[in-house]
Amino acid sequence: MQRILVVDDERLVADTLTLIFNKHGFEARAVYSAEDGIVAARSFKPELLLCDISMPGRDGTELMQQVSLELPDCRILVLTGNYSNLKRVREQSQMMSRPANILTKPCQPAELLRQAGALLAS
Repeated sequence: MQRILVVDDERLVADTLTLIFNKHGFEARAVYSAEDGIVAARSFKPELLLCDISMPGRDGTELMQQVSLELPDCRILVLTGNYSNLKRVREQSQMMSRPANILTKPCQPAELLRQAGALLAS
């Protein structure tokens, strides 16, 4: 079973996404901060990190860079509702060994599952 780590400071969003992934045959876990995301990634060893960008404390760009360094085989999918972040996220993503894919909120579950499946198949 493929492991997905969902990191979003909005608990309802993180829990809903985790539920969607679990119902579609993935092993998904949710955490609610970038700091907890780094700790969880080290122990859970996800194959896919799904993270928000705008979070208190460390943001999602710091999380995706850290996970990319520590778990280079982990694919990263960014889900953000803050369109002003897109340029910065794209630029930082291109500097990583494996660039992240980016989706904007709101996102239909079918599209999220399609993107996740495509990333995990690559």
